[in-house]
Amino acid sequence: METPETVPLKKTDAGQAARPQQFAQAAAEQSCEAVISARQFSFFYGAKCGVDRVSMDIRSGSVTAIIGPSGCGKSTFLRSINRMNDLIPGSRAEGILAVNGHDVYDKRTNLVNLRQQVGMVFQKPNPFAKSIFDNICYGPRLQGIRSRGRLAEIAEKCLRDAALWDEVKDDLHKSALALSGGQQQRLCIARTLATKPNVVLMDEPCSALDPIATARIEDLIAQLKGAYTIVIVTHNMQQAARVSDETAFFCLGKLIEYDKTEKLFTNPSKKETEDYITGRFG
Repeated sequence: METPETVPLKKTDAGQAARPQQFAQAAAEQSCEAVISARQFSFFYGAKCGVDRVSMDIRSGSVTAIIGPSGCGKSTFLRSINRMNDLIPGSRAEGILAVNGHDVYDKRTNLVNLRQQVGMVFQKPNPFAKSIFDNICYGPRLQGIRSRGRLAEIAEKCLRDAALWDEVKDDLHKSALALSGGQQQRLCIARTLATKPNVVLMDEPCSALDPIATARIEDLIAQLKGAYTIVIVTHNMQQAARVSDETAFFCLGKLIEYDKTEKLFTNPSKKETEDYITGRFG
């Protein structure tokens, strides 16, 4: 899978990349299945470049893994998709990063709507200090859903989708903090699904879990694939090989190679990729 051709960008007086009117049409022509499209996308922390001119498309319903050494821009790119980096002082974006054809860094972007479409699961489980039920229903309540019956339906469906219902169905009103680490992470996934996102971002979701809990999360990713577009950052190359359809290798903020997972791991096109996956990197 070659990285897509870039869309020419114009610079504004402020140095930010202008948002060309033709982007939506160009992106559609390049990949009708793409849910996430980056074109010459860069992200800066002050003068430091965290992501450098990345261009790639992520297919609808796929699982895409992002791998690479520490500090290579994996999490920066992931968090840029739903603008989780916005609160970092001095941060700025250039180029285009679009979800469903809409540039997320356009000034008109509604961040609440964006984060409803693009959910996030973090490295460490972060359940709210509330009941299991209230964790799941937090997002739907913010969306205006008040019916107890409807909330109960949402809670059951999301917990089933996260393979947690059978373990907690009799304890829905107990504190989520009493769950094990693996259960807490699946609860966080269920909480993310409750807002009906199109995309689920996962930033090292298994790094704090034991092998059994990790296997359950990987099984869950396989079950969710197709219904959701999943992007997972992982240091674990075996995990990337197990769960993903495509894999992107980042190094020093640049996208080095992006291809079908089987090809990238067995016959990479770039020497840097081969050196990394065979342990000769650096």
